[in-house]
Amino acid sequence: MAIPKYQIIKDELKQQIISGKFENGDKFYTEAELAEMFKVSSITVIRALNDLVKDGFLVRHQGRGSFVSRARKGKVVEFSDIELFPISHDQVQVLSIVRGNDPEFLSKLELSDTAFYYCIERLRTTEDVPYMYHRTYLPEQYVNSNFPELGYYSSIYQRFKLDYNIHMNEENFTETNEIKFPTPNEEAEKLQISTDEPTVLQIRVTKRRDTQQVLEYVETYKKWNFYKIELVSKTN
Repeated sequence: MAIPKYQIIKDELKQQIISGKFENGDKFYTEAELAEMFKVSSITVIRALNDLVKDGFLVRHQGRGSFVSRARKGKVVEFSDIELFPISHDQVQVLSIVRGNDPEFLSKLELSDTAFYYCIERLRTTEDVPYMYHRTYLPEQYVNSNFPELGYYSSIYQRFKLDYNIHMNEENFTETNEIKFPTPNEEAEKLQISTDEPTVLQIRVTKRRDTQQVLEYVETYKKWNFYKIELVSKTN
């Protein structure tokens, strides 16, 4: 089956945008220029342009024309932490598991005022050097209060999988990273650093895809010199 002319035009223009011929925010071809360029009617041109707008590559302003989008929906950016040490030396120590109902964290977990949660403190080390300190807050229903030992929760995601058949890496999450300087006293003590050293504070909230229930609220402090960040862009 023959490919519609508007689709061919759309694909050609999309490739020009992706290749960098236009910068974000640049004015794009006019309808008349495109009709002349591809020897087609204005109706065909408009359909191609409308598809590019829908896909997030262009924005159109009445009376001003078309412009290359400053935020393209067609581009995916992958964000990842890069470990700067042998992962095989990684160890996790559970410091404490405490039941609580502080309104601040009930709110973050979207729980009622009468509900309870558990806060699990963990410290990660490599070759006996601490580099990451976690405080994970979980709704009470997802913690076995009869855990045999603290180490039972060294891998919280494994407990979700084995105890509740929830695969946390497949659930939806939001994550923010910010530099904390100076580092708060408690966190600096856990990481065995001076408060004059910066840390990376990572906050993560994971929700169930089906019910949107908050499964975890996590505050993680990382030593700045143990991590670097990599951003990779890909085009859909």
